[in-house]
Amino acid sequence: MGEFDLITRYFKRPATRSPLGVGDDCALLAPAAGMQLAVSSDMLVEGRHFLSTVDPARLGHKALAVNLSDLAACGAKPLAFTLALALPGVDEPWLEGFSRGLFALADAHGCELVGGDTTRGPLNICITVFGEVPAGAALLRSGARAGDDIWVSGTLGDARLALEVFRGTVSLPAEAFESARARMEQPTPRVALGQALRGIASSAVDVSDGLIGDLGHILASSKVGATLDADAATGLIAAQAPGLGTAVLRSCALSGGDDYELVFTAPPSARAAVEQAGLDSATPVSRIGRVEPDAGLRIVDAAGAPVPQRFGSFDHFI
Repeated sequence: MGEFDLITRYFKRPATRSPLGVGDDCALLAPAAGMQLAVSSDMLVEGRHFLSTVDPARLGHKALAVNLSDLAACGAKPLAFTLALALPGVDEPWLEGFSRGLFALADAHGCELVGGDTTRGPLNICITVFGEVPAGAALLRSGARAGDDIWVSGTLGDARLALEVFRGTVSLPAEAFESARARMEQPTPRVALGQALRGIASSAVDVSDGLIGDLGHILASSKVGATLDADAATGLIAAQAPGLGTAVLRSCALSGGDDYELVFTAPPSARAAVEQAGLDSATPVSRIGRVEPDAGLRIVDAAGAPVPQRFGSFDHFI
């Protein structure tokens, strides 16, 4: 099967948002009046971002989900995406599963494939996603203010727990492992919550490289500091299991990464509005800290005592 037959069979579909769709040298997009385009790219490399054993349908889902998560962090509505795909060879069962998982998530969010590229090479997936957000309404990293609450959506740390099971450093009961593995391989982009938080949240970022590292982007951009409740964050791990130990759980929740939840800030006066946004988007939200004027991140336990461990975040070059 040649390159263009591959594209036609697995990736070419009718488009409604683009006058051209897949097949021309460029896609054409026209955001609605008064809207700004939100654009984000993410690359997934086998062995670095996903295991070779992952189900291709789940990989198709995740490849788009990580990009939709960026739109969610900006409060943007998905419009379209492009796909650049390097493949070691034409594996038709793999392509069928991958495209099925990709388009199932795309259809759920009304996000159309409008172009891209394919070539032979080590397995590498790069998606660029396009969304729209009302002019001036995008959620940014730079809006946090001293006194704001720090919130996070959903659960934390389960993806890292699953990875540690694969590495053989921890063990989980079968049911807990399958739940954690689903969070690692098939994350839920919080698109509806991101849009519901427009005009409520003062800043936002998605948790891709770990809570500590990604919250740090907000603090640096906003020129503020924060106090984070480690126990509140650790309590959000869904796959709790006896014998894991506090240090392991804290490490997974605070620096594990691959959660694709939203961490965001909002003034205390907006607590009811944040909780309503969570209800409206069917997304749990939890308060885990507060923004402070002094630079730096202070991590404490539920009693307010400093947590001595050092936590980092994922670095693509380490």
